[in-house]
Amino acid sequence: MNPTIKDVAQKANVSIATVSRVLNNLSGYSDKTKQKVNEAIKEIGYQPNAIARGLINKRTQTIGVMFPSVSGAFSSDLLKGIEELANDRNYSVMVCNTDQDGKRTLKYLQLLREKQVDGIIFSSEVLKKEYYDVLETMRIPVVLVSSQTEFAKVPYVKVDDYRAAFDAILYLISKGHRKIAMISGNPSDLIAGSPRAEGYKHALEANGIPFDSRYLAYGDFLYESGSIAMETLLEQAPDVTAVFAASDEMAIGALSTVIKNGLSVPEDISIMGYDDLGLAKMVIPPLTTVRQPLYDIGKIAVEKLIQMIETGESVNSQIVDHTIVERQTVRSLT
Repeated sequence: MNPTIKDVAQKANVSIATVSRVLNNLSGYSDKTKQKVNEAIKEIGYQPNAIARGLINKRTQTIGVMFPSVSGAFSSDLLKGIEELANDRNYSVMVCNTDQDGKRTLKYLQLLREKQVDGIIFSSEVLKKEYYDVLETMRIPVVLVSSQTEFAKVPYVKVDDYRAAFDAILYLISKGHRKIAMISGNPSDLIAGSPRAEGYKHALEANGIPFDSRYLAYGDFLYESGSIAMETLLEQAPDVTAVFAASDEMAIGALSTVIKNGLSVPEDISIMGYDDLGLAKMVIPPLTTVRQPLYDIGKIAVEKLIQMIETGESVNSQIVDHTIVERQTVRSLT
């Protein structure tokens, strides 16, 4: 027969209640007692029964995480922070790939409902009314990551995308650049597309540089689109001296296109990204970029979600600071 919690208690010479408190990370025991219980668990091979535990505390200790794409470095960096803190708090993570246009979102919400997850982290996608209605019927908390909403019950964790893009352009202007192009996300994307493009335009205007539509190209935040957009910019704005891309992946795609066209970075064209993914310091030359602390954002989101799960109380949204990371892809013209 499989060992039980009673067997652990007998082996460690403590009460069943103490073993339960150790298993659920509750207080009320010494470090020595915790060590005894963990040694007993290991020695007799006890496996906590998640189903039974869920019946007691009405929880499955599982969090659903929804991404439009799980293959990109952006999602990977976020997920590291999410999984690390969730694991520290004894929660498992179930990751769902909703696809770029969210066509699988409702399907996965139903799946997470059937799996009885305790809460959901909803990343990089607009929380539509139809999604919110489903979440309301599920009666579980949700936290948005790199997104925001007007629904009062739903907190979010993100950087200020408009301000971050504005500051990126100010940085390029401070380096003497005035012919500055941008590779933006889709303008219909209200989360990371239009706010970053607006930050770009307004930073130019604030510094007496008229906006020129030839200097604005569009992509989908991924490498290939950045490469294609850079080809477009080289054709329609050959005098550009600096390019700000709305994601590191697009910036790296742009960098590769510049080099393929016999130009060099930053001597001929300066390039600046957005995110500060691990890839940013691996490319040659290393990418200057706007850092949004994705790992930290993931941890903050889980902390807020677990607080909502375990207390039933609402939490506040949080705007996380961005920073500019200087590397070697931006040249000073002054």
